[in-house]
Amino acid sequence: MIKYYVAVFFVIKIGSAFAQNNGGFYGKVIDSKTQNPLGFVIISIQNSTAMQLTKPNGEFNFDPVPSGDLLLQVRSQGYKDALYPIAIIAGQKLDLGIILLEEDQSFELQSSIVTLIESDFSDQNSSSESTSGLLQATRDAFLQAAAFNWGQARFRVRGLDSEYSTMMINGVTMNKIYDGRPQWGEWGGLNDALRNQEFTLGTAPSDYNFGGILGTQEINTRASIYRPGSRITFSGTNTNYDWRTMATHASGMNASGWAFVVSGGKRWAQEGYFEGTNYDATSFFISLEKKLNDHHSLNLTALYTPNSRAKNSPNTDEVTQLTNVKYNSYWGFQDGKKRNARVKTIEMPTIMLNHFFKINEKTNLNTSATYQFGKIANSNIDFQNANSPDPTYYRSLPSFYTSLYARDNGEFSGAFTPDFENAAKSRDSFLSNSQIDWTAIYRANQSPILNSNGIITGYEPSKSKYVLYEDIVKDQTAILTTTLMSHLSENITLNAAASFKKLRSHNSQHLLDLLGGSYFDDIDPFYSGRQSQSDLNNPDRQVVVGDNYGYNYNFLATTMNAFTQFKFTYKKVDFYLAQQFSSSLYQREGLYKNGIYETSSFGKSKKVQFENFGFKGGLNLKISGKQLVTFNAARLSKAPSLRNTFPNSRLNNTVVDDLQSETISSLDASYIYRSPKIKARFTTYYSLIKNASQISFFYAEGIFDDGAGFLNTDAFVSQTMTQLDKKNIGAEISAEYQLTATLKTTFSAALGHYTYASNPNVKLTNDARASVENTSPIFDFGTAALRNYKQAGIPQRAYSVGLEYRDPKYWWISANINYLTNSYIDVSPVARTDIFFRNPASGFNFPEATVERATELLKQEKFDPALLLNFVGGKSWIIYGKNVGIFASINNVLNLSYKTGGYEQARNANFRERDQDVSSGTPSFGNKYFYGYGRTYFVNLYVNF
Repeated sequence: MIKYYVAVFFVIKIGSAFAQNNGGFYGKVIDSKTQNPLGFVIISIQNSTAMQLTKPNGEFNFDPVPSGDLLLQVRSQGYKDALYPIAIIAGQKLDLGIILLEEDQSFELQSSIVTLIESDFSDQNSSSESTSGLLQATRDAFLQAAAFNWGQARFRVRGLDSEYSTMMINGVTMNKIYDGRPQWGEWGGLNDALRNQEFTLGTAPSDYNFGGILGTQEINTRASIYRPGSRITFSGTNTNYDWRTMATHASGMNASGWAFVVSGGKRWAQEGYFEGTNYDATSFFISLEKKLNDHHSLNLTALYTPNSRAKNSPNTDEVTQLTNVKYNSYWGFQDGKKRNARVKTIEMPTIMLNHFFKINEKTNLNTSATYQFGKIANSNIDFQNANSPDPTYYRSLPSFYTSLYARDNGEFSGAFTPDFENAAKSRDSFLSNSQIDWTAIYRANQSPILNSNGIITGYEPSKSKYVLYEDIVKDQTAILTTTLMSHLSENITLNAAASFKKLRSHNSQHLLDLLGGSYFDDIDPFYSGRQSQSDLNNPDRQVVVGDNYGYNYNFLATTMNAFTQFKFTYKKVDFYLAQQFSSSLYQREGLYKNGIYETSSFGKSKKVQFENFGFKGGLNLKISGKQLVTFNAARLSKAPSLRNTFPNSRLNNTVVDDLQSETISSLDASYIYRSPKIKARFTTYYSLIKNASQISFFYAEGIFDDGAGFLNTDAFVSQTMTQLDKKNIGAEISAEYQLTATLKTTFSAALGHYTYASNPNVKLTNDARASVENTSPIFDFGTAALRNYKQAGIPQRAYSVGLEYRDPKYWWISANINYLTNSYIDVSPVARTDIFFRNPASGFNFPEATVERATELLKQEKFDPALLLNFVGGKSWIIYGKNVGIFASINNVLNLSYKTGGYEQARNANFRERDQDVSSGTPSFGNKYFYGYGRTYFVNLYVNF
């Protein structure tokens, strides 16, 4: 049998001459292992528009073709790309014979990549979502390194967040209006069913959408394009989940015009890699197509992937040194079982109906109606008039006593007064009670029952001091989309699309468990009287399980988008021009009249509207059949997300002052070389994002109060940054070299420089100030000196070297070593404002606040580099006519402990407090960190039949 690995020499059969300068070629594509013909394989001539799909029997026929030396590319989902040099002779027909395609094991890596992109659920801020999930469709060596090898360290391509990508299913954009990002959990666990993907990097043209500056991913679930057959997989791992099983069946199109695909899966773990992180996910998928005639087809797609996953805590160095890198403060034992207080739950079914209309041989129209509904919830413990249940609360740690400074009438005197005796007791207490004490929580919510002699005989429920609640978002989203592709002439193609999206999002605080108590007061215990009431329309409520409390409101949003693109294709050059118009309309509808914000919390806010335009263009210079130079440029504006429009949405209708659309500029240029032995790409890129806005929440001390100095009590505040600019410059390098028929080496490098390019405006909203008559809750801190600080949580430099061996007997193994560096902490903007240096009592700057000391205190922490060694391998067999395979990977073989991200605590909101905290040597408010996985494995067994 002819092996794929052996160099292919094609036998030329001379046919009758059919044109003076033209020839042709034909052949058949089969699976190298099963020897079965492969239909719907893409056959194309590299750096040209010539393309065909193989027939169901695997055959193809190109006629006529210009004479000369060409590179024939053969590609299909689930198989490795094949590239063959052929010579076309005028007047002759070339018989390419049998072309063998080998199974692409990188698709098995998609099973493990899901565990990487879902590992970021520890942070409630969705900006921690990795972009690795966006890269599953690509076969580019650099992007595969970014997804499979660097993704575990939260690497982001070009330093861009996933909100700058566009994620689509059947031409429908799935990015959330709330934060602009895809929610990967809404289709997780459906790897086999969602394999039909296309990916374009950066602003390169997409046939479906204008796209983002990071890239565009399109998943096609049309039932008739799936290769008929069934697949069963069973997996084991030690990352987020322990076990996974999945089954998929595709019928193919039958004689009566029906085709269907069904898939289901389950992932679960009693405990994932980090302590107390249980996991439970179920996945369902169906695609049903009816071919009405040669021009019309209807396809129904439905996805339902309910999942819940417990979170893990970020920790200070002090906590990690007392425990370990797997320590998680969010759980505790209850009745002998681990119970995590912070669980993220996603239940968002999606139903999509597509009408595929083949208007003629040159024009196709795809129209879709989509409805998505369900909930996303994040649980936590709420408490009133009680101590924090968090075992890592700063007053419960030794550092609270070893970082003490004397106070004189509330002012720091500067005398360092560590209490080592109590620090030792605190250490012992923490180590003995380092998890949530559920028993104590239940006991606090109950009152003792006394007999006539005053002896406790039991307990009965009383008003709860602690409850378990969830921040719940219930979305209803309706989407209408239409996409047109038309070949206007031999050289010109038109792509056009329009979409309408309407969102109704109900947001509330939902009581899940009274934890042994009888009811909970719907008040804010930090205030009294009317101001303590969550809803003045229903004052003094006593809430029970199932009730909403605290906050309750709707987000209403409508977006519209229109896109056109013209692609021009010629022998030596291709170029394109695209344009986009979008409109976004946002509104908040308060369902509670909050006691602090009586006049601005209930009812509908003003409508906030943004209109935006985008333009992009690019060209490909075809130096030869092997060499290509590309250029892409884009200039666009982008509406702020719904999340970043309302700074205090839980309590009032306020809109961010001077809110503007982002303006984005992007440039990139690439040199690409592709031959049967060598594949290489070198890309340079530049992006500038201006006028971004960002909202975050934290506890702080020393919040400025008009004319009254600082309030030296803890306050939960929201921080709004506007006019934030980001500049990303870098290069991408990748190379593959086929050393022998069985041995290949790869190299990839990412060289980035990602900085803040402006000093943004910073405002804090402190509800405590709103409780003071005639006092605005918003205080303007001025500008934060963030210019030239590094963007956080991203390895800005990454390198990978790999070696892969593929044996003719269908087993393979590869190893790669990865070096990731230049990753930085997320800095506190408040600490970079002038207010940070001001004395809370006098209003004047601290005398000890020198430039030199400030530079030391505010230096951005750079994480240690990470060296990650990974092994991947697999083997497949034909057993009773079935394709059986096993795939296994071991990541971080050296079991390196490394930080993937973190942030500065902003609780010490002035220079003196931070200086004294740091100078103590054991800071109470040190940086908090997230850690990557240590040594992990993934094993996948599959059967195709």
